[in-house]
Amino acid sequence: MDVNYIQHIPVTFPESSKVWIYQSSRKLTISEALELENDIQVFAADWNTHGRANSAYINLFFGQFLVIMADETGGPISGCSTDSSIRFVKQLEKKFGVQFFDRQLLAFIIKDQVQLLPMNQLDYAISQGFLTKETLYFNNLVANKKDWTEKWLVPIKDSWLASRLQLG
Repeated sequence: MDVNYIQHIPVTFPESSKVWIYQSSRKLTISEALELENDIQVFAADWNTHGRANSAYINLFFGQFLVIMADETGGPISGCSTDSSIRFVKQLEKKFGVQFFDRQLLAFIIKDQVQLLPMNQLDYAISQGFLTKETLYFNNLVANKKDWTEKWLVPIKDSWLASRLQLG
């Protein structure tokens, strides 16, 4: 599995650009991803803050992570604009029959694939050797481009999970 997602992030966006990552409850099919691409283009073209177009980059990564990034150097993203992006993601949930807001479902790279595990099963997964401190974890809590490029895909030992789990 090629995990070099950074090559797909536009270099024109400053490191302070705001980032939201929405993890799907399953990998989208190729036809769904193509349909999503069209939805993204339509939404991005109309997404604005009080009449000012938002400079945005929106894409699907690994077939499962919808990433919205906004360059705020031309002005901050308003609460109304953030709300409209959340409505957009909720519409996608209905359209594709997935969940994007389940924060109890965590993503890891295991056996060269994205695998989702409910948070309440992590201790068991560690005790069975399914997860180790070196297992790559998708930290969807990153808030800006700099953190996205440096702290999104990290070993469990380098994430906020390390303090909550018995990694041994």
